This record gives sequence, C-alpha cells and structure tokens, in this order.
Amino acid sequence: MSRYESSSAISGWFNGFMGVLIFSGSLPATRMAVQYFNPFLLTYTRAAIAGLVALGMLRMFREKRPTVRQLGSLIIVSFGVVVGFPLFTAMALQHVTASHSIVFLGLLPLSTAIFGVLRGGEQPRPAFWFFSLLGSLLVCGFALAQNGTASLAGDLLMLAAIIVCGLGYAEGAKLTKQLGGWQVISWALVISLPFMLPATLLMMPSSLAGVSITAWLALGYVSLFSMLIGFIFWYKGLALGGTAAVGQLQLIQPFFALALSALMLHEEISPAMIAITLCVIACVLASRRFAR
Repeated sequence: MSRYESSSAISGWFNGFMGVLIFSGSLPATRMAVQYFNPFLLTYTRAAIAGLVALGMLRMFREKRPTVRQLGSLIIVSFGVVVGFPLFTAMALQHVTASHSIVFLGLLPLSTAIFGVLRGGEQPRPAFWFFSLLGSLLVCGFALAQNGTASLAGDLLMLAAIIVCGLGYAEGAKLTKQLGGWQVISWALVISLPFMLPATLLMMPSSLAGVSITAWLALGYVSLFSMLIGFIFWYKGLALGGTAAVGQLQLIQPFFALALSALMLHEEISPAMIAITLCVIACVLASRRFAR
C-alpha cells in the first residue's frame, strides 16, 4: 500500500468513526421524540429541517446540479436514509425499546457490506465475511441479553430499516467519490424536500404546547446531526476507506450509546460489556485487514 493509499485509509476510518459516534445517539433520541410526535410527522419534520439547511448550504457554495445518472443514485440514497430508515425505525420504536433495536443495529454493517459488493463492486476476501458475521452475532447476542421488549411488528420494521439503510449507505458512498460527502446527503435531502415540507405542514397538530423540552432537543438532534452532520463524516469515510471495511465500525455503535448512558446517567458498565466490546473491536480490526 502506498503512502497516499495509507493516508486515505486512515482518513476514511477517522471520518467513519466520527460518523458512528454521531449516529450512536439517533435511536435513543428517536425513542424520546416519538413519545410526543407521530412517527410519520417526526420523519417528515426531521427531513424537512435538514433539507432546508442543506438547500442553504448548496446555494451558499454554488454547487453544480447533479447529472441525470447521479440523480437516480440520489433518489436511492434519499429513499434509504432520508425516508426509509427514519420512518421504519420511528414506527418500530413504538413497539420495541431502544435497547432491543440494538439487535438489528448489529446487522447494519453486514447489510452495508453486502450492498457495497452489489452496488459498489467491492470484493472483500472470504475471511472478511467470517469476521463481519461474527461481530454481528456478538452484538446481537449482547443486545438480546439485555431483555429488551420484543414485538413481531417492531422486529419486521427494524429489519426493513436495516435493509434500506445498508442500500442508502452503499449507494451514497459510491456517489461521494463523484460529488463529495456533504454534497451527496445535501442533494438527497433537497430531492425529498418538495414532499417532506408540505407533509410536515399538513400533519402538524394545531397545538404543540404539550411537547417537552427533551422531545424538542431530540427532534433537533435527529434533524441536524443524524440527518446531515453525521452523514458528512460517514459518506466521506466510506468513500475513502471502503464501504465494506469502514462499515464494520457500526458494530461498536451500540457500545458508544451504552457508554454515553454510563457517563450521563451513571449507569453501570458490566464486565461482560467490556469483554464483548473488546471482542467486537477485534472483529472490526480483523475485517479491515481482509476487506480488500
């Protein structure tokens, strides 16, 4: 590997790490928000807010409009990460707890890797798939041990969310090499804006007086960080380091959320959590070695 390729890979993993760190708060924030906002309204509103900010950024920097071919890919990105994942998770979190949803987050790196092969033409070695699957099983096993509330409807919705999100991640990573990371998510948000903004206004209740400060903060987080800022880092990381390889960083996302809970809410971190985290990190490092 040349010095340039090594530097590019390091930058890719750093940006991917920052993206995962930002995304780690998405499901807990969504869980707080759906207690006050209808899941459809939440999906429309977060996309509309992020879309307006993205439109302002594109106009400020006078970015060129995407080509017709790029527009098709942007529609896939928009369907996967702007509409599909937020909507399916918001609906699912009406049936299951945020901790139970971690079971499915453990499958997201595998979904991303599969679509990285199908849409991006990547060819990881067989050993990569072994460590990717092992890491996913470790995360799912740990999450199941947390005794989260189960629901067939919630589980099916989370599975659908993981599939469309993996597709959106892989398609966005491929397009980032042509347009740039923040441009991809910005254009994807702008494409959805003519639908999301009117839908938000139509579904807006007559009064929002009963919405708590916590719910407003949660809405702000999923709108700006989960829908826009996180993707700026994430797509750049996937493009530089490889969709299949950097995508494995999502395996440690649930543990970031649990560590944050321990820091902010003084919850106990068990020895089992530390042991599983170390095993998952080992799987991430091993899968990175065999990704190309």
